[in-house]
Amino acid sequence: MKRCHQTYMMFLRIFIPVLVAVLTSSCAVLDALNATPIPTPTTETPTPTPTIVWFPPSATSTLGAAATPKPPTPEMRPGVGSTILTDDFSDPSVWDIATSNQGSAEINDNRLILSSQSEVYMLSLRGDLMADDYYAEITARPGLCRGDDSYGLLVRANAVAYYRFSLTCNGDVFAERISVGKREVLQTPLPSGDVPRGAPGEVRIGVWASGPVLRLFLNGRYQFGISNTAYPSGTVGVFVNSAGETPIVVAFSRLALQEVDYILPTVTPKP
Repeated sequence: MKRCHQTYMMFLRIFIPVLVAVLTSSCAVLDALNATPIPTPTTETPTPTPTIVWFPPSATSTLGAAATPKPPTPEMRPGVGSTILTDDFSDPSVWDIATSNQGSAEINDNRLILSSQSEVYMLSLRGDLMADDYYAEITARPGLCRGDDSYGLLVRANAVAYYRFSLTCNGDVFAERISVGKREVLQTPLPSGDVPRGAPGEVRIGVWASGPVLRLFLNGRYQFGISNTAYPSGTVGVFVNSAGETPIVVAFSRLALQEVDYILPTVTPKP
């Protein structure tokens, strides 16, 4: 009986604390379930109010740099004045006319027609002219012309000496000084878009001469200039030259000379 009482008492000592803990925990759970929740204030981020720009900035245009005025294109034929001679090639007596197996120069249908056989040079000069400063212009129409064959205008010329401005059938231009069969190159060959490539074709050849300066023009466009004091005056003429194995034939027409009244500027030497 005493043992049962001790066992009972031990049971109470263990059970009562466990029961108290369970009841306390249950009450806490009920309190948590029955408690009125306290609302948590929510802070809203206000929508930003757009700022009104009363005077919106306008795009600032960038001012371009002031354009530097280009210098005017220099006049390459200054001082050209009145016409002093025209020739419609109706009078054979004023030109050197000749015919041979190697070449010919003849007037036909208001044209001076020059032809030469393979590797033959043929020229014709106007015989009643002596001038110093002028602008001479003539039309050339190659009828048979190949490769390095050439033709062109002679200025300040006589029978054995002259300036020769040449056009080749492959499109180059150049200038030489001829003296008793000797040749001095004054301008090496330059390509030109104004030269007819072969035949048929047509080009207006012009040479401006003032003092020692001579300038070549084709169809009114400047090509190049040279300076040489050897020949101050002379007549004008035309030529053809076959450089290969085939002949060359070129017809010349509409010759005109205009006076040139121009004093070249003096270059002051630097000290």
